[in-house]
Amino acid sequence: MIKRSEKNTKIAIRNLYKIFGADPESVLGYVRDGMSKAELLEKHNHVLGLNNINVDVKEGDITVMMGLSGSGKSTLIRHLNRLIEPTAGEVDLDGVNIVDLSGKELRRLRREEMSMVFQHFALLPHRTVLENAGMPMDVRGVPKSEFEDEANKWLDRVGLKGVGDQYPFQLSGGMQQRVGIARALCSNAPVMLMDEAFSALDPLIRTDMQELLLELQSELQKTVVFISHDLDEALKLADHLVILKDGYVVQQGEPQEILIAPNDDYIVDFISDINRARVLRVRSVMEKTERPPENPAGEVDENDNLESVIARSEGETALTYIVTRNGKQIGTLKMTNLVKALVPTAASEEGLRTSAV
Repeated sequence: MIKRSEKNTKIAIRNLYKIFGADPESVLGYVRDGMSKAELLEKHNHVLGLNNINVDVKEGDITVMMGLSGSGKSTLIRHLNRLIEPTAGEVDLDGVNIVDLSGKELRRLRREEMSMVFQHFALLPHRTVLENAGMPMDVRGVPKSEFEDEANKWLDRVGLKGVGDQYPFQLSGGMQQRVGIARALCSNAPVMLMDEAFSALDPLIRTDMQELLLELQSELQKTVVFISHDLDEALKLADHLVILKDGYVVQQGEPQEILIAPNDDYIVDFISDINRARVLRVRSVMEKTERPPENPAGEVDENDNLESVIARSEGETALTYIVTRNGKQIGTLKMTNLVKALVPTAASEEGLRTSAV
């Protein structure tokens, strides 16, 4: 398994600011000097959308950007393909700053380098499911006779075999979003942007779509940037989690690390109601060692959640398990440490000093 730090950076967001208003550049200096979102609106009638965002999106990862309404998450994802122009900063794709691209170059990027899945499906009602799925190839000038097989391949892959001749209104919401995903995959773009793609769906369908995304990702290894306001969804999908508030990054990192060591009271409140036993993994609370414990109770995988270990132990807190990765010991897990991990932690003092990464 490749560690995230060893993966190549696909998208590098550097010192990104977005201010909405009549003259954003005239107030940029105030924001850089520390003026808050509320103060900027009150004194200068400008809205602070993004405040000095710095994020590395690693190749092959699902990077989830989340926050409450008004946090800046949807504004941020629209900067990645320049649907919104930044006030200042850079968005580098494979080392190329897309802020500097010409209109022609930007259109090519949107057609070939980045696909997008929207919250409300954005299917064309007068086109068939097949034609909607094949739209990325259609806009490149590929005739239907040539893209039909490719579109059908991805429709089959997302569970929509045999519905290509139907129209969007004949499909359920979940099926329409599957068409949206098939359309994104049909572009063969290495980057997939997903703006609250599942939030309009019923809970059970939403869970199915999350499982589908994870299944596809394990096979295709796309670079996915996923926007969500749902913490459970973010924790389920994310390789890298970025939590925003009022336009700035409060904390980012591997989701398990954020759960174990939140660096801000805002994050503590954010994660206070989650089922920690269901979300936390063995690897997050184990002791790293290759030395077997005395009288081990058995073996558990590093990616097992704590809930499954509790069930296995039948509540016995004196047990110690061997933790394995691909069948090889990488640590031990004491049930006493597991129990301690179930208690929500306060924001770490170190984190509070270094929160705005």
